[in-house]
Amino acid sequence: MLTTPRSNRLHIGFFGKRNAGKSSIVNSLTNQHISLVSDTPGTTTDPVIKSMELLPIGPIAVIDTAGLDDEGSLGKLRIKKSIEIMDRTDLAVLVFNAELLKNNENFDFEKKWFNELSRKNTPMVAVLNKIDTIKDNTKLLDKLCTDIKNEFHIPVVKMSAMNKLDIFSLKDALIKASPSDFEKDALVGDIIKKKDLVLLVAPQDIQAPKGRLILPEAQTIRDLLDNNAMVLSVTISELEDALACLKDKPALVITDSQVFKTVNSIVPKDVPLTSFSILMARYKGDLKTLVDGAKALDTLEDGDKVLIAEACTHHPLKGDIAREKIPRWIREKYKKDIEFTNITGVDFPGNLSEYKVIIQCGSCMFTRKQLMSRIIKAEANTVPITNFGVAIAHLNGILPRVIEMFPKLND
Repeated sequence: MLTTPRSNRLHIGFFGKRNAGKSSIVNSLTNQHISLVSDTPGTTTDPVIKSMELLPIGPIAVIDTAGLDDEGSLGKLRIKKSIEIMDRTDLAVLVFNAELLKNNENFDFEKKWFNELSRKNTPMVAVLNKIDTIKDNTKLLDKLCTDIKNEFHIPVVKMSAMNKLDIFSLKDALIKASPSDFEKDALVGDIIKKKDLVLLVAPQDIQAPKGRLILPEAQTIRDLLDNNAMVLSVTISELEDALACLKDKPALVITDSQVFKTVNSIVPKDVPLTSFSILMARYKGDLKTLVDGAKALDTLEDGDKVLIAEACTHHPLKGDIAREKIPRWIREKYKKDIEFTNITGVDFPGNLSEYKVIIQCGSCMFTRKQLMSRIIKAEANTVPITNFGVAIAHLNGILPRVIEMFPKLND
């Protein structure tokens, strides 16, 4: 429950007007007081995220957001943050205040955000909260539930978060509405066979915490072991020795993309080769789109702008891949005066049209929903998007080789 990376959790976001009871519902669902609760509208400011476990789904992340009807200059900033949360929400909960609806308040406001989530293909559940304010008026309660169903065509749960009424009905509705494809079943296990020997080339990344592997490497090892493969991990200085002492050639070599050029020159051409970043591109996003995006690098001209986006917010060190290596490799290959912009974390420019190409990191810290949201935004602005590993492979002229093990990509 505690050690699963947030990027591998189903994200459930709660959206609604101020004082609809979102925070109370989140507290009831998690059985913890993680969000401040007050009768004063606008108590929740920044999004609050809590990791927990919801069986049989497994590890999830519950997100409490600010009211989507917030006001003033600060209110607009809070709304912006809530909208950004939609990009990482796998399952949305629309919260309605029964106390307001009984006074014939319309759904115009909620409809706006329902349409936004629908455009992102986000499954939704509605909650009619504060039913204790209607007391014993069963007829009115049924009418409000029917009105919500007729307007939004999504499951409706009626509850009182303050009195913890029907919290189990909400959990059941979340389980039923949970998308089964919020992440793919395997990172690499679907392209190898049982007992295959897979060789990993994992140089000690300068950004990795001392004594630990970076997340894509750790996740790849776990996925290979889960699929009954044999794993041998070496640094690049031991690669030739490892290949020489093996009785048979490895079924697959997976490397850090930063050393693609060297590893490609060492690994025999009849041994499949790919990278952790390319595996993440397929696992988290749409590999074909990212491959097509890499080819757009060939169209760069003097003065073009390239956006380099990272999910991590680490402090950059000398030799940083995003700020030094990729820009240098692109300038060396194309001999063009290119302008590079670097961004980190969840922020993403609203105006993407000024960029010729977007290069996204491997996105190990993003959910699949977050990366796909960026791909969709890029496509909407007709801006090619690729990722670090795919781009580096293309720059080295080995892209066909490192994606040939994915047959569906070549159909």
